[in-house]
Amino acid sequence: MKVVMIGADRSVKGGVSAVVNNLYQAGLNERVALTYIGTMVDGGRAKKACKAFFALLRFVLAMPGTDIVHVNMAADASCFRKMIFMQVAQLFHKKIVIHEHGGDFQGFFYERCDERMRRRIKRALNRAALFLVLSDAWKDFFSELVDPAKIHVMQNAVPVPGKGKTDYSGHRAVFLGRLCKEKGIGELLLSVPLIRKRIPDFELVLGGFWENGNEDLQKRAQELSDAVICPGWVSAGERERLFETCSIFVLPTWFEGQPVSLLEAMAAGMCVAASAVGGIPQIVADKKEADVSILPEGWDGCGILMEAKNPEMLAEVMSRLLEEEALRRRLGERARARILEHYDMEQYVETLVGFYESVCSNSSGSAHFLRRP
Repeated sequence: MKVVMIGADRSVKGGVSAVVNNLYQAGLNERVALTYIGTMVDGGRAKKACKAFFALLRFVLAMPGTDIVHVNMAADASCFRKMIFMQVAQLFHKKIVIHEHGGDFQGFFYERCDERMRRRIKRALNRAALFLVLSDAWKDFFSELVDPAKIHVMQNAVPVPGKGKTDYSGHRAVFLGRLCKEKGIGELLLSVPLIRKRIPDFELVLGGFWENGNEDLQKRAQELSDAVICPGWVSAGERERLFETCSIFVLPTWFEGQPVSLLEAMAAGMCVAASAVGGIPQIVADKKEADVSILPEGWDGCGILMEAKNPEMLAEVMSRLLEEEALRRRLGERARARILEHYDMEQYVETLVGFYESVCSNSSGSAHFLRRP
């Protein structure tokens, strides 16, 4: 099969590029004839526009002989950009697989689009022969917009280190990702003084780049420099070191699809504390939604779930975890075991290839698709 996949450039610092790079590492390009076209890069508007133009030109030239167009899509500009590519693919009568990654597509669709734009987006989404989402919760949402028979859940996967975390003794927590208010950085910074009242030597590592418009948060982090460390964007090697030297991975995000950073932390054996939004409860507790009270009775999850936008709960969860090393170790070991059992990259590639084969073998685009175990 010849597959043309589009999405953020593989050099972009973000979740979609991490997914794509993991697919290459796991050998998807050895199973199918894969051409990847990056449609967006980090940088200013001129650089982004230039990248999109040449990506579209390359996309058109790649259409002859292509069997499947795999569209990695998020919300806002990503959606509008991919709609253009999908129109071109339709002109060439190509089968389209939409892989939805956007954590705030619901807010984008219902709050930031007018009725006319919502109709256009809905028509575009229904061009897909197959529509992949990251969680059961997102399947429920997109079933309102897309033929439910086309929608299938395909959770992200990550490579698992050969050795898990061994040291849970420290009082350091780490966040990895975009540094902005939507990721809960404001609440995280508000929680630091509250945590330090109970854990005086607590330190927080904010690994990532500051997004424009978040200068107030950056200034607040600088004011807390005795407790908050900002090393910038973290390489893979540095990430592994942080996972070993920090005891908790924290993700107080406002919305999310299925964060690769969370899966990577769990694969390393980190104790995780994250907001109960998007696909996160399905990762941590195997549920669409979960009780966000601190360690509810009979809790058998592999991390702690919190309310988004609640710095007081965040501080209480973090303090409780930091006070109990045995609890951190137990949750970290459970987290690694869950990734090993359910989020294996080889199975992920196998399932994706199965989806491709089903799409190619079915002219109507409604085949009996393989389901991920």
